[in-house]
Amino acid sequence: MNRLSRLEADSTAATVWWRGATIYQIYPRSFCDANGDGIGDLPGITSRLDYVASLGVDAIWLSPFFTSPMKDFGYDVADYCDVDPIFGKLADFDALVARAHDLGLKVLIDQVYAHTSDQHAWFEESRQSRSNAKADWYVWADPKPEGSPPSNWQSVFGGPAWTWDARRGQYYLHNFLTSQPQLNCHNPDVQDALLGVARFWLDRGVDGFRLDALNFAMHDPLLRDNPPAPDDGKPRTRPFDFQLRRYNQGHADIPAFIERIRALTDEYAAVFTMAEVGGEDALAEMKLFTRGEGRLNSAYGFDFLYAEALTPQLVATSQAHWPDEPEMGWPSWAFENHDAPRALSRWCEPDQQEPFARLKATLFAALRGDIIIYQGEELGLTQVDIPFEQLQDPEAIANWPLTLSRDGARTPMPWAAQDEFGGFTTGQPWLPLGAENLARAVDRQDGDPASLLNLTRQLGVLRRAHPALREGRFSLLHADDSRLVFRREYLGEAVLCGFNFSAKAADWPTGIAPQGKQLASVNGADTGHLAPFGAVLVEER
Repeated sequence: MNRLSRLEADSTAATVWWRGATIYQIYPRSFCDANGDGIGDLPGITSRLDYVASLGVDAIWLSPFFTSPMKDFGYDVADYCDVDPIFGKLADFDALVARAHDLGLKVLIDQVYAHTSDQHAWFEESRQSRSNAKADWYVWADPKPEGSPPSNWQSVFGGPAWTWDARRGQYYLHNFLTSQPQLNCHNPDVQDALLGVARFWLDRGVDGFRLDALNFAMHDPLLRDNPPAPDDGKPRTRPFDFQLRRYNQGHADIPAFIERIRALTDEYAAVFTMAEVGGEDALAEMKLFTRGEGRLNSAYGFDFLYAEALTPQLVATSQAHWPDEPEMGWPSWAFENHDAPRALSRWCEPDQQEPFARLKATLFAALRGDIIIYQGEELGLTQVDIPFEQLQDPEAIANWPLTLSRDGARTPMPWAAQDEFGGFTTGQPWLPLGAENLARAVDRQDGDPASLLNLTRQLGVLRRAHPALREGRFSLLHADDSRLVFRREYLGEAVLCGFNFSAKAADWPTGIAPQGKQLASVNGADTGHLAPFGAVLVEER
C-alpha cells in the first residue's frame, strides 16, 4: 500500500487539475433559456453556473454552440469561430468563461474536426471546381465507371456515405448526414486551419477540448470497400451496422495529427484534451490516441453509454482496460450523454429507480478516471418518450421506430416543478420536458437532505477530499453476479468500495472485512452487510 505507482510518482511532482476530475456536460439547447424563445442559450448557462459549482465539479463541457444550420444541432459547424445567434454572441461566451473561472470551474468545449456543415465557407468554395484553393479540403472522388459511388461505405445515419455533386461531377464523402461533408484531414492545410480554430478558443480562455468523432478524421485514400460484419446477433437498424468500418475511419495517420494538436495545447498550460472514439475498434484506438506524453490526455469511453445493464463484471472489465502502466493513457467515463438513452431507463425497473440512482452515483464517484455527469443525471432524470410528430433528431426520424431517440435524453433541464415549463423557459420549449422529470426538478430536491441532488453534492466533495478516489490505483477484490468490491489506493491512503447491484441483501464477500472510517453509505449498506442496491465506501486503517 505504500508503494508509489508511476502515476503517483508523477503526481507528487506536478498534479494536473484534470486527473480524476469531475466534469459536468451541458447541452446548451436544453440547459436554460434566458430570452424566452424555447431554446437554451449561453446567458442562460451563465445564470446557472452557481448551481453547477455547487455540485463539486471541476469543469463544464459545453456541447457545440457554434454557427450552424442545426441540421445535427450544432455538430454541423458553419463557422468554427463564432457563436450561433440562437445561443448568443461571442461576448456572451466570454462572460460565461469569466464567470466559470470566478467560480473555480474550468471550461471545455467540443471541437468537430471530422466534418463541417455544407454551409461552411470552406465547402462552398471546395465544391465550385476541381481547381480552386480549397478543392482538396474535403473528400471528393470520381464515380465508378457505371456511375455508382466510389466505395461501399455507409453513413452512420443511414444510406451511402457518398453524395453526388453536379458542380464538380464527383461524389463527396459524409460519414453522418449528407449535409456534413467530410474534411480531408490528410491535407496539411486543413490541419493548419483546424489548429487555428483551436488557438482561437484557447486565446479566449477555454481550458480544454473534447474532440468529437476523432477516429473519423481520416479515411483510406485508396477508397477500399469495407468488409461485411459478422452477424453477432445484435439488431441491425442501419446499413452502417452491416460493415466492419475498416477503411472509412481509424486511419494510421491520425496519431500524427493528434501530436500536432497536443503540441499546440501544450503552449497553454494545463489544457485538457479528450478524444471521443466509437466503433468496434474503439478501445485500441483510444489507447493509441492517448499513448505517451505527446498525444491526448484522455479518451471518452463508450463502455457504459449503450450498455443494457450495469453489472459488476462490466465495471471490472472497463477498469481493467486501463491499468496503471507506462505509456498508458487516462480514461474518462460517462453513464449518460446527449446521444445515449438515460441510464436509469436502461438499467433498472421503474420502481427501483430511486435506490438504483443512489447506487449508481456512488459507484461513479469511486471509479478511476475522469467522470462526466450529464446535465440532469444528478436529478435522476429518465428517458422521455417523444412522439414521432415532436421528434427533432434527424437520426431518430430517419430510423423510426427502431431508434435510440436521442431527443429523449436531450429534453430541457427542470429547474422549478410548479412551472409549466420547469423554469427552463418562458416560451414553448423546443422539446417537452416530460411529467416524470418535471417532478424531479431542482427546486424539489435542493432542500431535501435525502435527495439524489444532495447526494451528488456530497459525493463530489468526497471525491475531491480523497486523493485515493480521485487519482488512486484500482484493485479488483471481488466481482460476481451482484456484488462488486474494489480498493482505491494513493500515497498511503486506501478506500474500500463495496456495492450490491441486486434488489436482495447480501453479505460482504468472504475474506473481505472492511475496517476503518465509513466515508459514504447509501440504501442502508454498512461495513456489516450490503443492503439491496447498497453501496459503502470505507477509508481503511
